[in-house]
Amino acid sequence: MTSLTRKKCFITGAASGIGRAAAIAAAAQGAELVLTDIDAAGLETVVTQIRQSGGKVLHSRALDIADYAAVRQYADELHAQFGSLDVLMNIAGIAIWGTVETLAHAQWRRCIEVNLMGPIHVMECFLPPMIQAGRGGCLVNVASAAGLFPLPMHAPYSASKFGLRGVSEVLRQDLRRHGIHVCLVCPGGVNTGLVSTVQIAGIDMQHPQAVKLRQDFQRHAVSPEQAARAILDGIEARRWMVFTSPDIRFGYWMQRKWAWPFELVMRWLNNRLHAVAQAAQTRD
Repeated sequence: MTSLTRKKCFITGAASGIGRAAAIAAAAQGAELVLTDIDAAGLETVVTQIRQSGGKVLHSRALDIADYAAVRQYADELHAQFGSLDVLMNIAGIAIWGTVETLAHAQWRRCIEVNLMGPIHVMECFLPPMIQAGRGGCLVNVASAAGLFPLPMHAPYSASKFGLRGVSEVLRQDLRRHGIHVCLVCPGGVNTGLVSTVQIAGIDMQHPQAVKLRQDFQRHAVSPEQAARAILDGIEARRWMVFTSPDIRFGYWMQRKWAWPFELVMRWLNNRLHAVAQAAQTRD
């Protein structure tokens, strides 16, 4: 696949952030879009914007990708009307962080259900018809730097993203014989709505140190549009692993080539964030 022109492209998380930017960019390249997000109002806004700009949205529906029955029903309807798709972009996700003693069971479960089981639902429902159609295609799974590195207080999030990375590693080989390329996207800092909505169990996000940490992150983050451009470039170039910023590419190289210095950096980062967490912890 060298172009998205006239390719039927399914994008989750299309109402905001990277998903929205990817939908707009893919439409500009001539893709025929199928869009979904849990945010119905935001999704409708994006659909309207794309159509007014001359882009093509075949269909859209607000749904929770963690709901397998909803994904299955939508997939069946789409296949009956449009046939198999060409590109799947699993972009939707949530951010829940915290230490093991502060996280609630429901937070662990929700993070896994949305970030890991959601993409699995999409792959389970849409990949078999792609295989049967025999036209090849592309699967894009958006993981995270937290799917590469042991970032502090990211246990639920990392569980979901390392899991998605593992699934993608396997499917990269399984789907090769069908001409379906797998692209694993590992963003670092991206200035999306997740920055302001991230849940950190036991932390007062309005505490000055927590606010400063978020502002420092935003200063170094790339825009959703930059991340979307990296994803589309990765699809066209048939890259396996896509980085949206050079710091994560360097960190991944360092992790593999200089394990001990990398370990020291991770310890320093862990200590720094836990100090902020200690200062900003909520008081009962």
